Amino acid sequence: MSDGGIDLDELAAAYAYPERKPWLRGNMISSLDGAIRYKGNTGALGYDTDWQLMQRLRGLADVVLMGATTIREYTEYPAGAGALAVVSRSLELDFDGPLFTEAPAPPLIYTCESAPPDRLRAARARAEVLLTGEDSASIPAMLRDLDARGLHRQLCEGGPTVLAEIAAEGFLDELCLTLSPTIVAGAEPRILNGRAIDLQRMTLRHTIRDGDYLYLRYTKAE
Repeated sequence: MSDGGIDLDELAAAYAYPERKPWLRGNMISSLDGAIRYKGNTGALGYDTDWQLMQRLRGLADVVLMGATTIREYTEYPAGAGALAVVSRSLELDFDGPLFTEAPAPPLIYTCESAPPDRLRAARARAEVLLTGEDSASIPAMLRDLDARGLHRQLCEGGPTVLAEIAAEGFLDELCLTLSPTIVAGAEPRILNGRAIDLQRMTLRHTIRDGDYLYLRYTKAE
């Protein structure tokens, strides 16, 4: 543990991926009472070390996975990310913004057959689009495709609806949680928010303290 001045290299080393492939890691931050935002802003809960760790975790992954709500928060390509995969049913994304026009490689977009045709055309001009379901993107089909592409080390940064779907389908191998020393209350969503799942037991792998922040790492119980 550390009471401050944590070594970021040592912190990042604690998050090395296991050899088992594929492996899907979720990384989220929450307040002490379980909220993921304050007045709609996730950044209000974090601090510089947490942001730097997030970028390091992206660098460890083969692909960073985000839902549409999360990706809309970005005006440019997520720092530290290599391949980027986006899950969206409506495709209401800014395809003319720098996140897509200045991407180092076309993002992968997983959507469904019922997506609006005009949005599909716009998406295909900026990204590689895959239809993996009828009314919503199929999480299992998406993860099979990522694995087939050799993108085995997977990192999901949310949002909470996508992460809940992943857990419900049994694909959440690991959850990394930054516990922020804040209380928010209100009706902000939790780190998994949406589809109900069967109770899933997790095993604590590490607890790292940096001042009043805690970095928790859990893996699915065997």
